[in-house]
Amino acid sequence: MADKLIAGMRASNEVRENFATANKGQIYTLVAAIIETLRNDNKIVVFGNGGSAADAQHMAAEFVNRFLIDRPPLAALALTTDSSILTSIGNDFSFADIFAKQITALGRAGDLALGISTSGNSENVIRAIEEAGKLGMKTAALTGGEGGRLLAMVDFGLNVPTSFTPHIQETHLWVEHIICQLVDEKMFGGAE
Repeated sequence: MADKLIAGMRASNEVRENFATANKGQIYTLVAAIIETLRNDNKIVVFGNGGSAADAQHMAAEFVNRFLIDRPPLAALALTTDSSILTSIGNDFSFADIFAKQITALGRAGDLALGISTSGNSENVIRAIEEAGKLGMKTAALTGGEGGRLLAMVDFGLNVPTSFTPHIQETHLWVEHIICQLVDEKMFGGAE
């Protein structure tokens, strides 16, 4: 069992290290876009399914409340939290529309839509990114594997090139934290 523990940790670390090396420039570019969005009094809108839904909520909470430093709240919204909206859209229209309809209602030109999908092929995330583009929102995605359809659609794409879902999700959470930290530091200074 100890061998599996160490091997799993090393494999996860290797995926994150390779991702960080390959995507450093894209991470900085996305951070700059998020900062520009927030400084222009626009918001970050985050969404995904399952573990990616939890990531969306987690990331929005880090922006609205705090990450490592006490600072003013930053405008962010997770589209995964309102069970009445999600179930009414899913029931009356389609599960594929649960995020797109919210983007239509809540998104504005200048906002940034961040879709999270381990496969890059989640239809409801893809439809929301399409709708965000139509509204003049900036678009970003965190994906895995080969990036799926989603990676090619967005302005800012970060892909974890492995098919092992746990390592994709671990890397997504890691980069979400790095993004929050860099946004805080660039906008308000570092942690004490």
